[in-house]
Amino acid sequence: MEPITVVGIGVDGWAGLAEPARNAVAVAEVVVGSTRQLALLPDSGATRVTWPSPMLPAVEPLLAEHAGRRVCVLASGDPMFFGVGGTLVRLFGAGAVRVFPHPSSVSLACARLGWPVEDVDVVSLVGRPVSSLIALPHRRMLVLSAGADTPAEVAALLTDRGFGPTAMTVLDDLGGPAERRQDGQAAAWSATAGALNVIALDCRAAPGVTPLGRTPGLPDDAYDHDGQLTKREVRAVTLAVLAPLPGQLLWDVGAGSGSVAIEWLRTHPSCTAVAVESRPARADRIRANAGLLGVPGLTVVQDRAPDALTGLPRPDAVFVGGGLTGDGVVEACWAALRAGGRLVANAVTLESEAVLTRWQAAVGGTLTRIEVSRAAPVGGFTGWKPMMPVTQWVVTREA
Repeated sequence: MEPITVVGIGVDGWAGLAEPARNAVAVAEVVVGSTRQLALLPDSGATRVTWPSPMLPAVEPLLAEHAGRRVCVLASGDPMFFGVGGTLVRLFGAGAVRVFPHPSSVSLACARLGWPVEDVDVVSLVGRPVSSLIALPHRRMLVLSAGADTPAEVAALLTDRGFGPTAMTVLDDLGGPAERRQDGQAAAWSATAGALNVIALDCRAAPGVTPLGRTPGLPDDAYDHDGQLTKREVRAVTLAVLAPLPGQLLWDVGAGSGSVAIEWLRTHPSCTAVAVESRPARADRIRANAGLLGVPGLTVVQDRAPDALTGLPRPDAVFVGGGLTGDGVVEACWAALRAGGRLVANAVTLESEAVLTRWQAAVGGTLTRIEVSRAAPVGGFTGWKPMMPVTQWVVTREA
């Protein structure tokens, strides 16, 4: 079987292709790409196929239709960087795909700006909401744009989140004859961008703004909540023992305001989470909090555990913050947990604490009492105001 050839191509088209990439296109019987990409090629006699929209569901059937023929797929820039090359390798395996890379838009942008690539954070907004952008002060960021409207949307989001002083550069048509650079500031951005653009950000917070990092333990007032919130100090301890790792899935059961799931997601872009909450108002609040804190991809299931857990993908970690005394809740979470997965449960009532002590006696793990006091006014003085103590059970499923 002929491997699928993937050729990265820039805005400069055929002129920018190296000889091996040109040869791969020239010998292809079928060339697949966007309308714009196909228009950059000279006529070779090959059958030209334009990707339908949406593209992803069409990949396998379209390539199956041309099985047995020499197929060349065009990609923008480096096919293995947020590109179709990675999709084809996941579908067909590395041995079935041969890739001819082209400089990525990130490499071209960094070359124009004089930014070392290794010092730059890269975020793609292609197929993702602008609200998924998390700005961190004094970090350089390149945003792969979804279109001409993205720069203005990014500028508005940054301004709304207190990053109005951020320096913005929009680079249109990188590598092509119509390449253009526009500079400005997020709070005052008014420039019009082209359809093919990359946004460079030198992130700066406005005076008086306290930036929110990726480390667990965000301030309590970062969340909209009705009091059902794992408090900052306890939340930081809880995330530490949940130990999020890239690519892992968390169930946050009895999610309340969604704080644990949200901070799990903020630790790494590849982390995923499901927040289970039975009350409609709280479920809506979780979605709003997730959008405001840069993780709109949080899945919210509005239903009561354990029924709500049926059919969900198996988790690598489970946090039970509410509903511990519900029939079958801990049983369902324990049964679903992957081998090596962590289950963490917090109790504040005697009844829920009794559930944890029974489970700890049955399957092991550790019990920890967390007590936190915060300084508060006492008349004209200051004293310690204790918060409700939390009993925390942590256990790892061995098999």
